[in-house]
Amino acid sequence: MTTAEYAIGTLAAAGFAALLLALLGGDWVEGLLRGLLQQALTEGT
Repeated sequence: MTTAEYAIGTLAAAGFAALLLALLGGDWVEGLLRGLLQQALTEGT
């Protein structure tokens, strides 16, 4: 029974990683992060 639980946990972790990769790989995330960094750098000067 514990082997099945580990297998389900591993599949869930892999699915979560794939979801994060799909979300963070999008262009809108890159634009959001770039905007935040530019804003932080310009406010600091």
